[in-house]
Amino acid sequence: MTQRRKPDTRRLTELAVLTAVSLIMFIIEMQLPPIVPVPGVKLGLANIVTVYAVYSYTPKEAVLIFTVRVLIGTLFSGNVMALVFSFSGGLLCLLGMCIVCRMTDINMIVFASVLGAVLHNIGQTCAAVFVMKTAAVVAYLPFLLFSGCIAGAFTGACAMLVIKRIKKTGR
Repeated sequence: MTQRRKPDTRRLTELAVLTAVSLIMFIIEMQLPPIVPVPGVKLGLANIVTVYAVYSYTPKEAVLIFTVRVLIGTLFSGNVMALVFSFSGGLLCLLGMCIVCRMTDINMIVFASVLGAVLHNIGQTCAAVFVMKTAAVVAYLPFLLFSGCIAGAFTGACAMLVIKRIKKTGR
């Protein structure tokens, strides 16, 4: 019988800190007024941590950070429906980014983030159609995709800066 290797304390601490940082960013963004009057459009500041995690940790660890953030963030927001939309969009987003991450290098992080944002919006729209039992919400998709590309480029660029800064300081 082979014994599974236990994660080291430093790695677990890093994952916990990243989860806490993403939660803080999520809570701060909840307090900001909407950027545009279209429901669902936001910067997604907590996704900076998600993009960073996809490129700096294993896919399993990135999913763990995302899952804990969404679960605790749902408790903080008091919006149980957000759980459905966040998970449906977030898991599709993570899947797409992990695939791009495996096929390319760090220089494609902004592309991966934009793709993730687009997939996130598609996943959320599919969940909305399912929950609301109407296809009318698909009318929002072009606005969400456009804003998602902008937000994805922003979060990807921020994640790239974080990665470069950490490499420069010699983590």
